[in-house]
Amino acid sequence: MDTQFLQSFVMVVECGSMAEAARRLDLTPAAVAARVKSLEEAMGAALVRRAGRTVKSTEAGLRILNNVRGVLRDVRNLQALAKDDAPLGEWRLGVSTSSLTGLVPPLLRILYDKHPRLAVYMEPGNSATLYERVAAGILDAAVIVEPQFTLPKSCGWQVLAEEPLCVLAPAAMTGRDPLDLLANEPFIRYDRSMWGGRMADAWLRGRHIQPQERIEIDALNAIAVLVHQGLGVALVPDWTPPWPEGLQIVRIALPPPVPVRRMGLVWSEGPKAALAKALLEAAARR
Repeated sequence: MDTQFLQSFVMVVECGSMAEAARRLDLTPAAVAARVKSLEEAMGAALVRRAGRTVKSTEAGLRILNNVRGVLRDVRNLQALAKDDAPLGEWRLGVSTSSLTGLVPPLLRILYDKHPRLAVYMEPGNSATLYERVAAGILDAAVIVEPQFTLPKSCGWQVLAEEPLCVLAPAAMTGRDPLDLLANEPFIRYDRSMWGGRMADAWLRGRHIQPQERIEIDALNAIAVLVHQGLGVALVPDWTPPWPEGLQIVRIALPPPVPVRRMGLVWSEGPKAALAKALLEAAARR
């Protein structure tokens, strides 16, 4: 059985669309559909069904989905172990957007000092999606916000950085009370679909603060620029620099206790776990 057929099936289910799966696989929708049909013929059962413009897994597809993901993960691990000219193979690393320019690059530089032949595929995204892709075996590891639930035994976790929540405000508001700012100034909200955004929202609700919401967005660098433009204040994690240059903004500490967003590495246990531990060793040497 061709593993490309398995990969196409998983991608279609994850995307909910033949067209989006085709875009990600760099194929035509017809080619993706043909692969899925070939897999269905081999299995003797329908694995997906169309529902309007979306595609959903059938009960038979759901029954085999996790096993298919496991097969794909095992094949990648075997390929990595079999390559004598590149014994470490390709490491598929997810990185949350706010860590792409600050937290991760210095760690990779140290990691490459030890493993100069390492090939890394980096996939940006939000923490929730990246975690799911690690748990499914699609990614080997990811730098994400600490999940607020118990991880399965198949995954490891370690904190890399702690980022307390703070108020971002225009520089002209230096010295003002952070609670007053959040209650009375226009508010730029960190997207509540993000784990960090949920943390900020929970803190506001716990303080019974109802901000004058103006904008909601999931990009921290963009929030900093919007604050610089005087469009409002924000409640965000004090993320690892660099920040955009030339901004006239101030970070104002919250009164204790201050919630902390913990950024860390989640990885799938297996042959590539050694690379995750090498990255953690690099973090410890910083």
